[in-house]
Amino acid sequence: VKNTSGEEVSLYPYGLISRTDTPVTLGFYILHEGPLGVFDGTLKEVDYDELQEEHRINQTTTGGWLGITDKYWLVALAPNRENQVNTNFIYANVKGKNKYQADYLGAEHVLAPGDSAEVSSNLFAGAKIVELLDAYTTTYGIARFDLAVDFGWFYFLTKPIFYALNFFNRIFGNFGLAILALTVIFRLLMYPLANKSFRSMNAMKKLHPKITELREQFGEDKARMNQEMMALYKREKINPAAGCLPMLVQIPIFFSLYKVLFVSIEMRQAPFYGWITDLSAPDPTSLFNLFGLLPFDVPIFLQIGVWPLLMGITMYLQQKLNPPPADPVQAKIFMFLPFVFTILLASFPAGLVIYWVWNNVLSIAQQWFLMKK
Repeated sequence: VKNTSGEEVSLYPYGLISRTDTPVTLGFYILHEGPLGVFDGTLKEVDYDELQEEHRINQTTTGGWLGITDKYWLVALAPNRENQVNTNFIYANVKGKNKYQADYLGAEHVLAPGDSAEVSSNLFAGAKIVELLDAYTTTYGIARFDLAVDFGWFYFLTKPIFYALNFFNRIFGNFGLAILALTVIFRLLMYPLANKSFRSMNAMKKLHPKITELREQFGEDKARMNQEMMALYKREKINPAAGCLPMLVQIPIFFSLYKVLFVSIEMRQAPFYGWITDLSAPDPTSLFNLFGLLPFDVPIFLQIGVWPLLMGITMYLQQKLNPPPADPVQAKIFMFLPFVFTILLASFPAGLVIYWVWNNVLSIAQQWFLMKK
């Protein structure tokens, strides 16, 4: 700006994003949709209903960015990173319409007649492609711009998993094959831990007759029975909790992969083979119309496809290789778990179910090999 007038002029650099009407959101607790930004290096997310209550949320920042996001799309402002700015998230009802605003206001520039001033900032509008956001972080110095993608609490796992899948996708040309390859890598990394777990479970299987004897002998005295069982484990040098270690390690990996499939636009409409045309969506087939052979659609809660069924079958087979729990009530609960997980995972992204099936198959093969050995 150049002041060509004969008077002194005060100017303020600013940027503004406005959204009319409250959009329909998915409402998932693992996904943020609405106003957000990075202020002095810290991510802040504001829900639409929270902003409706507060009406205005303001703070200052040097560098960073702010904007409004949907699941896959983002509009964001990145002020000049060298100067401090005042930012606002604002809600107002104007003539019966909800209005949401994200804006910033920079420091005053006083221009005498004939003087000029220049301020640069950036506006992003488009798809939240991770590599693109990372490139803008480097090129324009926009702090933590990749946090526009909701990688969640396990960011330290979720983002590397995304880049690993992207790497294998470039090799195989298919994100489904990338998931299979990454699962093999996970199994190799966890091989020592899994071996320890399988050895413990195998030893527990051999001890099962002795545990049954203890239950019959001290069935009414729970405290004494637990005491004798702990003594038995100590004599045989067995840790009954060792069998749970691989599962505990897999929980954050499972959740991180779920996040990648759920929030990354790169996974949107990514096909596998056959009837799986979108790895980020559930398996579209259903047992209740014989996988499309019968000419009618089934309700969503009955949409239990081929891959969820394969997951349940492999989970059951894996369970049969493990020693049954000493408690008969627990044994019955464990018998129902494959059935429960089949129904539960039927509504999850197909890519996640494919990972679970392949992981079960590799686990069964590893366990069978160790037992043979």
